[in-house]
Amino acid sequence: MKKGVYSILKARFLVNEDATRNWRFIVFLFLLALLMIANTHRFEQKVFRITELTNEVKELRSEFVDKRSELMKLKMESTVSEKMEERKIFPSSVPPQKIKVKQPAEKSFFQKLWQ
Repeated sequence: MKKGVYSILKARFLVNEDATRNWRFIVFLFLLALLMIANTHRFEQKVFRITELTNEVKELRSEFVDKRSELMKLKMESTVSEKMEERKIFPSSVPPQKIKVKQPAEKSFFQKLWQ
């Protein structure tokens, strides 16, 4: 056992006659480790991007709500009348009246026939 540990520590498995097989395995493990590191890096980049986009969506949603409430306030009759008073346009004291247009009564089939 002592001899096996010393041979590993001195890296004799890299220089003996079976070294090419050992080197291939070491290169394979190295490439596999690089692949795992690159994959983890891409995953972390995507997580950061998702977090960034989520925060942007929250900001845009709150901005939308603010603008919508501001628009509702601007559409109110009191706000519109205040803006018009600045231009010397005042609301009418007489309420509006609904105009009804009566269609002439359509003639019946027999009335059309005798014409």
